[in-house]
Amino acid sequence: MTPAAPPRRFVKPGDVLDELPRIEPYFRDLLAREIARPADLERWLLDASELAACLAEQRTDRYVQMTCRTDDEALSQRYLQFVEEIDPPCRKFWHEVNLKYVASPHAKDLPRARYFVMDRSTRAAVELFREENIPLLVDQTRFAQEYQKICGQMTVLFDGEEKTLQQMSVYLERTDRDLRQQAWELIAERRLRDHGKLDDVFDALRAVRRRLAANADLPDYRAYAFRAYQRFDYTPDDCIAFHDAIERAVVPVVRELNARRKRLLGVDTLRPWDLSVDIKGREGLRPFNTIEELCAGCQRVFDRVDPQLGVQFTDMREKNYLDLASRKGKAPGGYQSTYEEQRRPFIFMNAVGLHRDVETLLHEGGHAFHAYATRGEDLIEYRSAPIEFSEVASMAMELLAMDHLDEFYRGEDLVRAKRKQLEGVLGIFPWVATIDAFQHWLYTHPDHTRDERRAQWLALDERFGGGVDWSGYEDAKAYSWQRQLHLFEVPFYYVEYAIAQLGALQVWQNARRDRATAVRRYREGLALGGSRPLPELFAAAGIRFDFSYDTVAPLIDAVQEELERLEE
Repeated sequence: MTPAAPPRRFVKPGDVLDELPRIEPYFRDLLAREIARPADLERWLLDASELAACLAEQRTDRYVQMTCRTDDEALSQRYLQFVEEIDPPCRKFWHEVNLKYVASPHAKDLPRARYFVMDRSTRAAVELFREENIPLLVDQTRFAQEYQKICGQMTVLFDGEEKTLQQMSVYLERTDRDLRQQAWELIAERRLRDHGKLDDVFDALRAVRRRLAANADLPDYRAYAFRAYQRFDYTPDDCIAFHDAIERAVVPVVRELNARRKRLLGVDTLRPWDLSVDIKGREGLRPFNTIEELCAGCQRVFDRVDPQLGVQFTDMREKNYLDLASRKGKAPGGYQSTYEEQRRPFIFMNAVGLHRDVETLLHEGGHAFHAYATRGEDLIEYRSAPIEFSEVASMAMELLAMDHLDEFYRGEDLVRAKRKQLEGVLGIFPWVATIDAFQHWLYTHPDHTRDERRAQWLALDERFGGGVDWSGYEDAKAYSWQRQLHLFEVPFYYVEYAIAQLGALQVWQNARRDRATAVRRYREGLALGGSRPLPELFAAAGIRFDFSYDTVAPLIDAVQEELERLEE
């Protein structure tokens, strides 16, 4: 049985914080309150955290409902109302709250082990804050929502039915190459139809982000983003070195896998529609037919990884904190979000019956278990970790679950599923390097033209790509970056996936040596939330925070060895 979240102590029970007049008195209370000793400051911090959780809950609920129904104008307006009318004044109030904390003489007397991370984060937020940036952040959110809306309306007519692009991905696994090509072309043509609109959205976002950086007295948006994400433990130069390590250690392996794919498929050239089909001509993996089958199968997997995780997933199913099926009008992609006052995770995705859907639910399940692990933490700042470790929670879960995929597959299909998982692990590194390097270029060349943007994307594909022939579809290739929602919605949030994948691979290696200890250490790391610096979170999980070539290469070798073992 999952314990209930603690009752409110500061915000009045039943008070719905959906309008500024209901919210402002709580900020006024925090700002006017006398703080006479360290214990008063600790109580004040808990009250501020409770208020933050209540406000975050409102925002999350509106965002979830909007992404579940992008075609419902009322839900879109409800979300925008929060973004435009509630967020901006609250940002000012939070800055005043942060200033009050920083100015308090008692801050230095708080236990360092408990408050170091929060203190560092608060002071960094104060340094970055500019009141003139508040409306720009609203603009950024509004433009990102426009991206969601454009993508959510993308459908094609295929086989006599209107289908979402996610639903069309099923056909990319069919053994009939002509059918795959037809499906791929429909997807590509549909995306291209809106490439001008998406370029407009991105250019608007680029202009907003440039002004955010200038207002903060920073040289470019990359510098702003690294400050905003509070990347205390690595720099842009470290990311560039990581790109080089991926190019050296991973790209040749992925290219060899694609060369093998071309040989086994018996094709002259490997085309974009050849990347998902089984290399031995077998029909695509179909792990489930209904959403209930997907949930039930993942339930059994989680039960076997760790019984307590199984209890938590049962709780999500019973409380209906899942929206998994693809449908028209639903935003693309998948995510896990947390209702912060309830301290309950929610999972959103677009399942259509593919193995990728199993991977996605296992992945988002890892994020959900991270949220459950920190439910007892009263400081909202510590209930989530930096993204570099949050993604360890999800990616390690995929790998820990790999030995239990017999809940979905048997025999040859089980081997195929494991190979698909590991090949996907390898494939994510070059893609992350491509997206991250693209972002570094985009924002350190803020005056670039659309043609220059296309050329840079194509140059990065040459550097990190896997030897796929796009002849005749050059425009589709040149605009393929537009399908990566992170570029529009959460800029510079992507390299974390590759950093975290290295951590997840270390958890997997630990589990191969001692599974029980590896799972225990993994959960101990999750339980810390964001209360410790990144290197310490990694260490608590039994892994190292390092993404140099010396760490990358041995882990890639281990994946290759496992792929060879599976082939035997």
